[in-house]
Parts: sequence; structure tokens; C-alpha cells
Amino acid sequence: MSQTSDNALKTESNRLIKDKLAKYGVMTGGVMVLCALLLIFFYLLYVVKPVFHSAHIEQKEVISDLNKKYATVSIEEQNEIAFALTETGAVDFYSVDGKNKGELIHSEQVEFNSQPVIFKNGIPHQGLYAYVNQENALTIVKPFFRVSFPGNKRLLTPVVNYPFGEEAMSLGDNSMFEVKDIAFAVSETSVGAIYQLANQQVLFTKILGEENMFTEEIEWTTTQVELNMVRGNIKGLHISPDLSRAFVVTEKQLFVIDTRDETDVNLLYSVNINRQNAGKAQVTSSALLAGANSLMIGYSDGKISQWFETNSDSGRAFINSRSFQMETENAKQSVVQLIPEYYRRTFAAVTPSGEVNLFHTTSEAELWQGRFTDKPLHSMAFSPRSNAIVALSNGSLVLLDVENEHPEVSWSGIWQEVWYEGYPEASYTWQSSSASDDFESKFSLVPISFGTLKAAMYAMLFAVPIGLAAAVYTAYFMAPNVRQIVKPTVEIMEALPTVILGFLAGLWLAPVIEENLPGVILLLIMLPIAIFITAFVWFKLPRKIKESMPTGWDSIILLPVVAIVGYASFALSPAVEQWLFDGNTRLYITNELGITFDQRNSLIVGIAMGFAVIPTIFSIAEDAVFSVPKTLSSGSLALGATQWQTLVKVVLLTASPGIFSAVMMGLGRAVGETMIVLMATGNTPIMDWSIFEGMRTLSANIAVEMPESEVGSSHYRILFLAAFVLFIFTFVFNTLAEFVRQRLREKYSSL
Repeated sequence: MSQTSDNALKTESNRLIKDKLAKYGVMTGGVMVLCALLLIFFYLLYVVKPVFHSAHIEQKEVISDLNKKYATVSIEEQNEIAFALTETGAVDFYSVDGKNKGELIHSEQVEFNSQPVIFKNGIPHQGLYAYVNQENALTIVKPFFRVSFPGNKRLLTPVVNYPFGEEAMSLGDNSMFEVKDIAFAVSETSVGAIYQLANQQVLFTKILGEENMFTEEIEWTTTQVELNMVRGNIKGLHISPDLSRAFVVTEKQLFVIDTRDETDVNLLYSVNINRQNAGKAQVTSSALLAGANSLMIGYSDGKISQWFETNSDSGRAFINSRSFQMETENAKQSVVQLIPEYYRRTFAAVTPSGEVNLFHTTSEAELWQGRFTDKPLHSMAFSPRSNAIVALSNGSLVLLDVENEHPEVSWSGIWQEVWYEGYPEASYTWQSSSASDDFESKFSLVPISFGTLKAAMYAMLFAVPIGLAAAVYTAYFMAPNVRQIVKPTVEIMEALPTVILGFLAGLWLAPVIEENLPGVILLLIMLPIAIFITAFVWFKLPRKIKESMPTGWDSIILLPVVAIVGYASFALSPAVEQWLFDGNTRLYITNELGITFDQRNSLIVGIAMGFAVIPTIFSIAEDAVFSVPKTLSSGSLALGATQWQTLVKVVLLTASPGIFSAVMMGLGRAVGETMIVLMATGNTPIMDWSIFEGMRTLSANIAVEMPESEVGSSHYRILFLAAFVLFIFTFVFNTLAEFVRQRLREKYSSL
């Protein structure tokens, strides 16, 4: 007896130990899952946070007591050597980093046939400077840095290049009057210049270089055109890098001139830039932004307006899209200089007292405001990598470090409409990359978030009715021996790789549906009708025939019906297409109805992703319905309720928490699905509920673009922000699901 008691105590003790181990093991696992989720959450925040940092500018080096009066200054991309040019042709190179910091390391003098009278900066990314001499001849120079590696150490050697030769190029037959102002640009072997003479005449000259096939020398052909359409006191001259547009800014007018064909130069737009209700505000400065698609105009009251060409209801137009306001401590806010970055839409605005504001057009943000020095700024320039600024101020050269890695990203730019260059109006747009360095990035997450919800919605429209109906029938009506076959078969479907489903949807299903679209429509109409007719006929059959069918096997009858109706629908598709859609359904939808039709569209995604989601919904919902105690349904039937009344009023209400969980689990699966959406749609980030158009989802966007994004770039961090948004989506859906499930459980637990 005592031995039996001892064995029982040992068994009980072992069971308690196992129970505690299981309890703490499960608890530890749960805590670790929560910790993993929190780590993912905070890691995503850690990667995303830098895109919202404000710009920071800090003085790094000052070279004082310069012995020359320089007209402009710039710096090479490594921020090691700055160079300054005088109006008389001296080019001096200063070391601003390393052991020779602050020293003049090289000086070179540009040779002229006659005294230069005009000096002009070129477009920043071309790095060119022009001198016009007394004979109205143009000399173009380019400070250049040769890279060598003596002793395995990188060495920069500054030189001055002459891209079009040291011999000055004539601007044309205008030697009677001096050039008063000029703007120039270079495109391959061509030079374009728009300039004003002392007699107020405005001319355009294109100098084209062609290689002589016999002597292999470059021969220059000069074409000069007088721009008679320009009137007024000129405040600025500009020309695009591809020589296709010239811009003339006067006190009240902006003239945009087509210069693509030098033999047919014509006026495209004449726009009034005299702002209404601006009092005595005057135009004080202007500059082309990177890409030369936008012209910035500064005024004496501190306003800066952005102008670019776009489509309008009446055709092409040159419009004022947005404005910026200088924020300064000094009362004088007049914008005397506008300095753009090399490639981004960031620009600096400078007042007469030397106060600087940094703006970015796409994000419509003021990035920084302050002073570089206590003295007025004579000239300034961004470094090619935009991580430094070099400035001239009263005989001193000032180098500043710039931290401004993500100026194009702002909360409004991500979630609100933005008016991009060339667009007719503000829009939600995702376009993260292009072949051009000066591309205006578009980082709106709205269209891809919309695409995520759209894909999930169409998938759920397909999956929920089928999954829930199948689950209810299998759990409540189907014979047990049939259920043992059907349930595992449907659950095995969940093991199908989604990449296979996406592959089949994109390469097989999409063309089939496109070719047989009338058949698909017929199937949607005829199948429910055929099922109801079959049920009605079965209902009218003699009882003896109906009783010969084993209970729960009724659904087998519908299999041949579905097969026959499906075959008939697709067989009749060509005839219906010829009869109703003139033989081509796609053309009819596109041309007659005006609806865009993509082969890989929301219908394909709904079917393919719905097929992937059905097993999840079916399995959870079927378990929930099957788990309802038989005593509840038996009691309901015993009280006189029919099977349908029992199902609707008792079984489904009791199982509603599980059914709702099944739907929300399916929704979570659909929101996070990647491969099916990636392969079964055109991945176009558009906002349209049309079933015949595609979409781009958050998960597919990350999968497509993450491999090509530069680590640490704005694009890279925005993709992590997309992942964070997807994380929030699933978290919100799951939280709501759990909340509703608990409420349903509390409400119907007494049944």
C-alpha cells in the first residue's frame, strides 16, 4: 500500500514539474515572440528616422586675406580642393583639407586675344565658366582634377581645361556693341549662348563643331538669331543644358524660347511674372534648377516662385506652381542670389546682408536658415555631392560641412499630393528612379498603400464567400467520411508555393481570361442559376430517389454541373464576343467604354490570391463551426427549429468568433502577400478601383526595388518606411480582429 502511495506521489510530482516546465516554456516563447516583434518595430523606426532629420550646416575651414578679387568659387567632389576664378582669367586652387590646408597649391592664367569684359558661370553640373572678350568672342574653361596614385596614395592634380580649344569662338557679327550679359550651355559638340548687347538687343548663337573628314580638325559653324520678341529691362538670362530652351527674365515678363532648331527659333511662352498684390516688389534674381525643368525667380520682398512647363486644359502652359518665403533676421529680405544644387531640387537663397535660406521644391520645405559668416556673401556654390558649401565673403573663402541627405522626403510629400515638374496638377505618385542623375524622385506611399488594400479587397471578395460557404457546409452538412477527405485536401492547398500560383496566374490564367472574358462573365451569371435549377430539380424528385443518395453526399451532384457550365461558358465565349463586343472584348472595353484594360489586372490577382487565401479561411472557420457542441444544435432541432434555422440562429452565432478570426487571418495573409501580386499584376502604382487595371502593393514594391536601392539613400529608407507601414497595417488588423473576437465570444458564450 505504501509503495503504491509513493508511486502516486512521484507521478504527481513529475506531472507538476512537467506542468511548470511547460508553463514557463510557453511563457518564455510568448515573451520572446513579443520581444522579436518589438525589435522589428524599433529597427524599422531606427532605419526610417534619418529621413526626417533637418539639414545641418557647420563651418569647417576659413581661408582669409585672399590677395585677389574673385568673381566665383567652387569645389571638387572630394571636398579637398576649392578653386576660385577672377574676371580677368586667373584660376586659383586652394587646399581645404589635409596637411596643406589653407594654402594656394596651383594658379593658372587663361590667355585671351583681347581684354575679357564678361565672366559668367555655367550650369553647375557641367562645371564650365565662360569669358567674353572685347571682340565678342567666347572662351570656355573647365577646372579639372587629374587623379593619380603615386606610392599607392591618391593625388589630385588641378589643371584648367579648354573643352572647345584655347582659341576664342566668335558669337557672330555683332562687334559694334559690347556684350552686356550672357548665359551659355554645352551639349556634346555644340555651344549655345543667349546674350544681351549694350544696345539692349538680345541674340541667340549656336556654335556647332564638326570634324573635317580630311584634316580631322574641328570646324566651327556659327548661327546667330536676333530675338525680337523680347521686350523690357532684362533681369536674367538662362539656357537649358540640351540647348532646347532659352529663358529671358525681365522686370515683368518671362519669355520662354524654343532653341532646338537654330534656324527656326520661336517664342513658346510669354508669362507675366509681376505678382499681384505684391506692392513694389521687383524681380531681383533667377536660376534654373537641376534638370533645367524649373525656373526659380526671386523678388525684393523675399518671395521665391517656381515656374515650369506643363499640360493644361487649353494645351501646354508655363505656370507658377509654388512659392517660398525667405525667413531672415534682417529687415531686408531681397533675394540677390539663387544657387541650385548639382542634381537635386535643393537651392539656396541669399539676401544682401548674407543671410541664407535652404529650400527644396519637391518637399516644399525650408531646410535651413542662418548665416555662413557675419559679412555679406559675394559668391557660393554647392559641392557636386551636396555635402559641402564653399563661399566667398569679403576677401575670405569659407568651407562649410552640410548634412542634408534626404531633402526630398517630408511627411507631406509621402502622404499628401505633390505638384511635380511637368505634371498638370498635384498628384499621388510613386516613381523612385530614372536613368537621369537630375531626376525628381517621387516617394508618395499613398498609391502603393492603396494598391495593398485594393489587392486584399479583391482577394477577399473571391475567397470569403467560397471559403466560408465551404467551411459551413463541410462542418455542418457533409457526411463524416466525405469530410475526412475534403478537409485535408483543402488544407493541403495552403502548402502550394505562392510563387507557383503567381507564375500560373501571370503566364497562364491572365491570357486565358483575356481571350475568354465573355466566357468568364457568362460563368459568373450561369453558374449560380445552374446551381439553383439543380437544387430545385433535386427538391422535386421523388423521395425514393433522394433517399437513395447517402446523407451528406448531396454536393457530389454539383460537380458535373459545375464542369458542364464552365465548359459551356467558355465554348460560347467567341459567339458572345462576336455578338455583343464586335469580336474583340478588350478593344470594346478600351475604346467604347473608355476603361483601361491591363492583361494582368485586379481580377487575376483576386482569383490567384483568393485561391491562396481560401485554405486559411476554410480551415479556421470549419474548425470553429465543427467545434460548436452538438448539444446546442440537437436542442434547437428538438425544439422544432429547422436545420437552417439552427445553423443561422445557433451554430453560426456560437462559431462567430472563430469565423471572424478566419476572415481576419485571411485578410492579413492577403495584405502581406508578395509573389502573387508581383507576378500577376503590372506593378503599376496607380489609384483606381477598376477591376481591369493592376496595382502595386507595399510588399511587392519592397521586393522589386530593395535590390536596386543604394544603402542609406532616401529610396532605401523609404522602402523601410513602406515595410513599417505594412507592419502597422497587419498589427491594426490583428488587433481589431482580436478585439471583435473577444466581444463576440463574450456576447454568445451563454448559448
